[in-house]
Amino acid sequence: MHDYKLLKVTLKNNIAIVEMNRKHEMNALSSDLLQEIDHVFSYSLKQNTDLRVVVLTGGDECFSAGLDLKEVANLNDEGLTRYVNLTLDVYLKLMDYENILITAVSGIAMGGGVNLALMGDIIIASETALFVHPEIKYGFNPLLTPLISRIGVAKSKELTLRGDPIGAQEANHIGLVNKVVPPESFREEAYSWAEKLSGRPIDAVRALKRAFDVVTRLDARAAIEYEIERTAVFLSREDLRARMKDLLGRKTHGSKS
Repeated sequence: MHDYKLLKVTLKNNIAIVEMNRKHEMNALSSDLLQEIDHVFSYSLKQNTDLRVVVLTGGDECFSAGLDLKEVANLNDEGLTRYVNLTLDVYLKLMDYENILITAVSGIAMGGGVNLALMGDIIIASETALFVHPEIKYGFNPLLTPLISRIGVAKSKELTLRGDPIGAQEANHIGLVNKVVPPESFREEAYSWAEKLSGRPIDAVRALKRAFDVVTRLDARAAIEYEIERTAVFLSREDLRARMKDLLGRKTHGSKS
């Protein structure tokens, strides 16, 4: 595993924990941190073919304060273009990541930090979590696409036009996060989800993630046709049908005992 300065990467069985480690700057997304996130998902994690789930977190105190304003405010046009392109590359890399990605949020997730959290398939939040899109107060636009896909247009407008923080319980209520847990069990809960999901068949997981990406861009008829075609491909496989027969056999055996 590559030696990172701003990330802590822990591997356990078929699960990886990737923790942002720029704590003194609230895990603000500097170019250096973005480059390390890009690298770990592009190269380091791909070297482990047994990997099934990644947990991305900022630790117990803060998820991420988003854009590194100190850096961005001092960039020239060329530097700003590089920063924006790097940010886009990281978001797309996480969005297209083929294995299950859990984002675990404790403390503040602001602006780009919210964007980063929204790249997770599952979002686990500590009761201390705060989510805020303050971009409008600075005079520029927030990233809407991942937010709308989670909570819809109406709530997305409310959060981004107001620019005020919401707590973990409200985030759970509007569907922004999947589960809220006490701070003391935050890490354990995220790992528990990772353990459970790591047992899902890897080919089915990747097909399901691809289907979510595709069907949201199609009309209802085309989306259903696509999904049924994918189901037919899976059902034609001998290994899957053997798995079904084995499962049915165990259920039948259990009902007779």
